[in-house]
Amino acid sequence: MNKWGVLVSLVLLSSSAWAQTIRIGVLGPMAYLQGRHTWYGATLAAEEINRAGGIQLNRRSYRIELVRVDTNEMVSVPDAATAVERAIVAQRIDFLIGGFRSEAVLAMTEVAAEYRKIFLTTGSAAVGLTAGRVDQNYGRYKYIFRVSPYKATDIIQTTLLQLGEVIQTLRQQLNIPQPKVALLVERVLAWDPVIEPASRIISAPPPQGYGAEVVGVWRPSAVATDLTSELTAIQRAGAQVIFTLLSGPAGTAFGREWGRLKIPAATVGANVDAQQGTWLEATSNLGNYVATINFIAPDIAITPKTIPFVVNFRTRFREIPIYTASGTYDALYILADALKRANSLEADAVIEALETTDYVGVGGRYVFDKLHDVKWGPGYVTGIGVQWVDGRMVTFWPRNWRVGNQLVGYAGTRPYQLPPWVVEAWRR
Repeated sequence: MNKWGVLVSLVLLSSSAWAQTIRIGVLGPMAYLQGRHTWYGATLAAEEINRAGGIQLNRRSYRIELVRVDTNEMVSVPDAATAVERAIVAQRIDFLIGGFRSEAVLAMTEVAAEYRKIFLTTGSAAVGLTAGRVDQNYGRYKYIFRVSPYKATDIIQTTLLQLGEVIQTLRQQLNIPQPKVALLVERVLAWDPVIEPASRIISAPPPQGYGAEVVGVWRPSAVATDLTSELTAIQRAGAQVIFTLLSGPAGTAFGREWGRLKIPAATVGANVDAQQGTWLEATSNLGNYVATINFIAPDIAITPKTIPFVVNFRTRFREIPIYTASGTYDALYILADALKRANSLEADAVIEALETTDYVGVGGRYVFDKLHDVKWGPGYVTGIGVQWVDGRMVTFWPRNWRVGNQLVGYAGTRPYQLPPWVVEAWRR
């Protein structure tokens, strides 16, 4: 055979090795940070898996092919459901990963269930995404698995633990025995059921709660661009802490106006926009000292995979990944692992493999419970608390989190820092 024949044979061999593809629909509001990072996380994982030889099933190599699906879910739930159905029917996807806004993800998972497509969600926290569905109608909803974030009740536990750090700091440094707490909670489905129990825990006396005073609850739109009225009302209420539950663009408006107005209240809770590396730029350098729950940080090795992922992500995309990026990255590896163990693309075989997942990713150890929710807590996925201090994202929780007789913490965590204007306003 001449050299041209050898070359043709090699080309044919190479193309036949990749003749099989697994098409994965990556779902998200692609015009927003949350959707963009979902796509970035999937892209990085797919590139790595394909570079390592793809997924081996029955002695055949399968290449991952990503299909970018803009759900427009920040704006329209019907748009999101239609986008998923179009991806399944017209674009012939095999699996679904992503989703963000809970109202839309609920609709999208109905479509996935109807078409019997496995859907690993990586953005929605709504408890009802799995509870009351997987347990009560397993045959229809067995296709849904929540990888990231963990469910809203676990997010509340985590953010309340971080709030406890802030309340303790106020008591120790400013001698405020009963801090006043305002709740700033965007109007979305995921947060509706948690406001009352969170308020109860904040105001209950120790050891059941924090013994603080809840001065009010404010519910802005998730896409609000001006929170001046809410913040001035919070200031008039005498709040010394603002407990935030903000997953949408309103988080940036909050950080900018909180810093501009120098609201004399420390901030802690959830603010997804504050997870991004461009947070200070987005808030015109006024978002310093904002704190938020996070799932990874540039300086904390939650697992041996965390920092290499952050480094590779920043090199590839020039941004610090938010939770939808790390969650989607891990979800794609979890799916690949399940496919290999199932040695099949058949849905029931893959579901069985997913249900026995025990995978260490960049965000922690992933194990699913009977509701197909990822388990939360020491030894599993815990999340972290980060704060912007002097232009850097630093981790303040968990540092000395006591769970029974165990102290949980990650190397490199630092104490929470009160904003200087809060110290000045309340020093006694």
